[in-house]
Amino acid sequence: MTELRIGPMPVAPPQEVVETLQQIETASVGHLRHTGFMRGDIQAIFATQPTRAGVAVTLAIPAMCSTLLHYALSHVRPGDMLVIDRLGDDRHACLGGVVARAARMAGVAGVIIDGPCTDAAEILAEGLPVWCRGVSSVTTRQLDLGGTFNRPIACGGVPVLPGDIILGDASGVVVLPADEAADIAAICIAREGRVSRTMERLLAGEKLGDITRAVDKINARLNPTENEGKN
Repeated sequence: MTELRIGPMPVAPPQEVVETLQQIETASVGHLRHTGFMRGDIQAIFATQPTRAGVAVTLAIPAMCSTLLHYALSHVRPGDMLVIDRLGDDRHACLGGVVARAARMAGVAGVIIDGPCTDAAEILAEGLPVWCRGVSSVTTRQLDLGGTFNRPIACGGVPVLPGDIILGDASGVVVLPADEAADIAAICIAREGRVSRTMERLLAGEKLGDITRAVDKINARLNPTENEGKN
């Protein structure tokens, strides 16, 4: 039996921060920073997963045991993002149809698992956003082996603290510090506005290299003496 450690539920972010984050893409954050991004093998089981954001409620459970997960699902709140560290196990699925329904009924905004799920069709039918490392027919049991709830964990190769803000969509999952989330959201909203204008210019017939001035930069390197004469 492993150690059992349970921390307090984290403070939820202001609803306006969550709503703003759900207007952006994880790729927009990727233009701004390079930390906090989970590995690419943690993928949404919905091919067209819309953006979901919420406060991280963290869980670490031993390979074959899901007792603490069931406990956690009696404590999660609407809007929470449940982030599960499988402690290196990639064989046992801790989330299937029943757990997905329990999570949806509790109002969980999404579940991220550093391991597989099972019953993919049932999870899809529930409409619960899930990011994980594929599927498995081998499942966990109620073995009461311990674990941690709302303690620091690792998921997808990045540290996750209870209270961090999780942003996930079809492109992946990123972990944001709670005190930076609002500023990141505002910057990304502005950037996506610029991207929208670029898309309109492309439809109008302009070339991407001209819009971004990449053509000018390459020409300046190909013709340095000509460029010097213009200065």
